Amino acid sequence: MATTGQSGCESESHVLFSSPRYTDKPQARFAPRRFLASQLDSGGVFFFLTGDLNLLINCWPSSSSSSSSHQRIKMALNVFDHDEYRPPVWKSYLYQLQQEAPHPRRLTCTCEVNNRPKYYGREYHGMISREEADQSLSQAEGSYLIRESQRQPGTYTLALRFGNQTRNFRLYHDGKHFVGEKRFESIHDLVTDGLITLYIETKAAEYIAKMTINPIYEHVGYTTLNQEPTLKKHLPLSPQAPDGPAPAKDDCNAEERLTSLVRRATLRESDLAPKYEKVHNFKVHTFRGPHWCEYCANFMWGLIAQGVKCADCGLNVHKQCSKVVPNDCQPDLRHVKKVYSCDLTTLVKAHNAKRPMVVDMCIQEIEARGLESEGLYRISGFSELIEDVKLAFDRDGEKADISSNTYEDINIIAGALKLYFRELPIPLITYDAYPHFIETAKISDPEKRLESLNEALKLLPPAHCESLRYLMGHLKRVTQCQKENLMPSENLGIVFGPTLMRAPDLDAMTALNDIRYQRLVVEMLITNEDVLF
Repeated sequence: MATTGQSGCESESHVLFSSPRYTDKPQARFAPRRFLASQLDSGGVFFFLTGDLNLLINCWPSSSSSSSSHQRIKMALNVFDHDEYRPPVWKSYLYQLQQEAPHPRRLTCTCEVNNRPKYYGREYHGMISREEADQSLSQAEGSYLIRESQRQPGTYTLALRFGNQTRNFRLYHDGKHFVGEKRFESIHDLVTDGLITLYIETKAAEYIAKMTINPIYEHVGYTTLNQEPTLKKHLPLSPQAPDGPAPAKDDCNAEERLTSLVRRATLRESDLAPKYEKVHNFKVHTFRGPHWCEYCANFMWGLIAQGVKCADCGLNVHKQCSKVVPNDCQPDLRHVKKVYSCDLTTLVKAHNAKRPMVVDMCIQEIEARGLESEGLYRISGFSELIEDVKLAFDRDGEKADISSNTYEDINIIAGALKLYFRELPIPLITYDAYPHFIETAKISDPEKRLESLNEALKLLPPAHCESLRYLMGHLKRVTQCQKENLMPSENLGIVFGPTLMRAPDLDAMTALNDIRYQRLVVEMLITNEDVLF
């Protein structure tokens, strides 16, 4: 039904809502919608229901109190004048249903009730039967009360009138009220959300089941934004070693260190960041104000926990839609706020890099001035200074200063690199691949062991495999200076085995027994580096 407001502008409650997206700035893909939402007062309903900014400008009140907002909206129009702007259509059917859902009606108890729990109000009726509750609630849709169970004293039931029948739900309280996954500050909010959910899922069950069939996601949504820019070149690479600069001293002959792997890597190095696949990191989220799913374009209903939000890229979708969203998360630096303890794939995608900058920068610094340092990686640096390096990377990223002017002891840089690998939430050799690597180390036949190791590497995510390749090439060069640094592959295996591999949920005894196999895995990777990668 069309209505005419005081401003003389016509609008309809079912008119579709549009939200801008940009193909050249992933980090700003939802900025216009969110910017405008932050600027609007009650007049903003025109934008949220129609998506028509010009209508919003024309209908905006002309009073002086709103003139500043009026100007801000005019300025915001410039944001939408982008050649590549493609507004998707947001579907309003579920939004309409939420507006039509019955409102909660608290049925208060007129008499004094003994032993009423302190977290319930006058809606608590004490120990009454289902029949009494049904009779009391039969007057109005959406009416509710709380009663103590007669069958199980000490437990409480929410009786709610919906669909001309009384529904009973076991009610819990742990500081917040809940009957399922969602937790609410008040019973009123719980009932409001419950009525919305019941109404929508009753009226639109078939529609909801088919929401994901024709998503907007693939046409005008997130996938058009994932055009990864040219890979940043953090530091110049030495012509002697494509994976890092050569050591400062000339004693280790550079030509001897050029294995066939390094030569092949020279040809394989690309200026474009690889398109690593990454699963979205969805978390249950409560959205303020109307929100639409960025996969299916349908309204996200309810008062709280209406859907899920990717903690790495900010994508907002229904919980059921999250199960079919492609694994194409493009992390946003606004969400990825640290370097250490951050998922490896998330970090490299957020920075459009091949490998974490910690790995690149630390290895290049070590190879520039520390390959012949005795006990490299075995001797620990000062823990306080290693922590300083960590904080520098978390704070400054690729601008962190780890030069000899700041940290003269190369063991501090080596310690920071080991700490990075230890603090990865998913180890460099992942939990999923761990059993295969351990079983490989137990094989006695050299050829079969090498073949099995090659198969195990295929189980690693691409970003993990690339970082492992780069690290093993570096450790191979460390062993080529073992006369000076006293660090053959056996010693490096002892140091890096537990650093790169962690047993997934194994008992202490099994994990202890695995240590020797972890050492063998790293030793095999170093020794066969030029064949495996």
